[in-house]
Amino acid sequence: MPATATATAEATSGPKSIHTVQGACPHDCPDTCALRITVEDGRVTRVAGDPEHPPTHGALCTKVSRYAERSYHPERVLTPLKRVGKKGEGRFEPVGWDEALDTIATRLKAIAARDPEAILPYSYAGTMGLVQGDGMAARFFHKLGASLLDRTICSSAGGEALAATYGGKVGMHVEFFAESRLILIWGSNPITSSVHFWNFAQQAKRAGAKLVCIDPRRTETAEKCHQHIALRPGTDGALALGVMHGLIVGGHVDDDYVARHVEGWPGLRERALQWPPERAAAVCGITADEVRALARDYGTTKPAAIRLNYGMQRVHGGGNAVRLVALLPCITGAWRHRAGGLLLSSSGWFKGARHDASLQRPDLLAGRTPRTLNMSTIGDALNHPGSPAFGPRVEAVVVYNSNPVAVAPHSGEVVRGFAREDLFTVVLEHFLTDTADHADVVLPATTQLEHWDAHTAYGHTYALLNRPAIEPLGGARSNAAIFRALAVRMGYTEPCFAQSDEAMAMSAFKAEHVDLDELAARGWSKLRIADAPFADGGFPTPGGKAWADAPGLGLPEHVANYECAEAAPELAARYPLAMISPPARHFLNSSFVNVASLRAAEREPLLEMHPADAIARGIADGAEVRVFNDRGEYHCKAAVSQRARPGVVNGLGIWWRKLGLNGTNVNELTHQRLTDIGRAPTFYDCLVEVAGVGEPFRVHAD
Repeated sequence: MPATATATAEATSGPKSIHTVQGACPHDCPDTCALRITVEDGRVTRVAGDPEHPPTHGALCTKVSRYAERSYHPERVLTPLKRVGKKGEGRFEPVGWDEALDTIATRLKAIAARDPEAILPYSYAGTMGLVQGDGMAARFFHKLGASLLDRTICSSAGGEALAATYGGKVGMHVEFFAESRLILIWGSNPITSSVHFWNFAQQAKRAGAKLVCIDPRRTETAEKCHQHIALRPGTDGALALGVMHGLIVGGHVDDDYVARHVEGWPGLRERALQWPPERAAAVCGITADEVRALARDYGTTKPAAIRLNYGMQRVHGGGNAVRLVALLPCITGAWRHRAGGLLLSSSGWFKGARHDASLQRPDLLAGRTPRTLNMSTIGDALNHPGSPAFGPRVEAVVVYNSNPVAVAPHSGEVVRGFAREDLFTVVLEHFLTDTADHADVVLPATTQLEHWDAHTAYGHTYALLNRPAIEPLGGARSNAAIFRALAVRMGYTEPCFAQSDEAMAMSAFKAEHVDLDELAARGWSKLRIADAPFADGGFPTPGGKAWADAPGLGLPEHVANYECAEAAPELAARYPLAMISPPARHFLNSSFVNVASLRAAEREPLLEMHPADAIARGIADGAEVRVFNDRGEYHCKAAVSQRARPGVVNGLGIWWRKLGLNGTNVNELTHQRLTDIGRAPTFYDCLVEVAGVGEPFRVHAD
């Protein structure tokens, strides 16, 4: 069994030593909060938001305010572990660091001698840090010549679509939403996923702004907006085209801004005129009056801002939909105002501010071009070696900052792949997650309270620094320290493998973009960006114009879901309910699922159903149900409420599989097909049926 952290501080006598350490939230959230961490006698007693950091303004979400509970969790893995049971059983014995590292290095050397591309690193945003994310790890795998990973699982469809429109992942400053007069909150539930943006939206609301939520689910955010437009999943592009139609016929196009700063408008205008409100409404499952009113409000209210988020791009046509929504503020000239425009991601503003090459050292590839495998199709990659899509068999996977067995689509296939006895799997982790249960070796990693790191953001424009507040607990080591030690055992002698975590963090940013003195003194520093960055065009495209007709992509269009009545009528007849799987309020992807207080708040896996759909199936509120399709079956409790629109069920995620009611989670039902742009997963493009537990499982042939 793993060594664990003690959750009880030893009794002390005499005066306490108390000090505060400046940190940064590491999680996959746009807010990237600045933290103030209180340490008493070597133990963290409080994690709070920095009141001086403008986006954070002293507030934290419930999850991160309990970060100490996670770091001192009694089930924390604090010594290396070696598998003694079958893969997936989670049976391990503790071993020393030398034995663990020697075992890993020996196996990796043998595989690399045959083909280094048979080794796959698998990571994402368990930490967003530049050091503990892909700093030393990238150096290690570049030197090794391992396969590259296409990190697509969250945002690549929207990110690439945004770049195909604006030239980069850029947008408004989040603070200026407080001055907007109309805010469209599109595909986002900021009360759960971006509490600091929600604070600025509330400031605007108190000053008289109108808030409109566009989302299939009646979220906590939708309940607090003036209007909720509950469109069908995957129809956002159709709604955007309907709004464009209304802007054109209503005379709300800023002709001067479009003529000077938008490339390809005539073609897009012609396309939008083919989408009158009635057509858009029929596709979206809303009324034509809702489409007309939205276009009128957006065209006549200034400044108007859009907070777009990634939920709406997790469908077949997600990339095209993002392009269409991102063009709306260009058509109306909303970018003229600092409180107008759009924010999906601000990460592109940091592109020139980081020392990426010196952090990740792509030169260590020495001219090699390893294959790239898509993390969103890891199930197929592990189970179908030798196919043209994947190439040679993956013989080893090194997982860090991710939990693919829980979070990757079509998880039954992912489990089957990780259960291969011939697959050597190493997992760097804090806990025995679903993925760690399948590891041959588990290495105990530090949490954010225990290591150095540097952070950018994708919801604001501040660089941040994280200092360790306490020494690593037990035998935990930082990700960078682990890859540094492995490099030594692999015989890598380049000086970059000896660079410390602190040195990497302190050298992560360029002085011409970030005030390094302020960063060191305060823990954060704002990038030098104009308040209204596109008031006079100047988009980061080659010609400075926003692209309606993007090179290589053409004009954007509504693209139907893979799984819907329009594209797959026979499938929709068998599985008539569309399922989306938004995050549960107290979890962040699969992080925090094992924190007792947060799991208690969520209680159990839930499927929200509209009363009409529940009544038609004889399902009562609180009943245990089977959600199923041709890919698998998932058990959870039914929550019958108006949060779900008719014909759509909401499977709240992402629970660890082993904490589910039947050993699965909602990703048992999702598939591995990819988006139109960005090669991303289509989690919210999924048809299912629901029945009470105990009824025979119905297997349908294609």
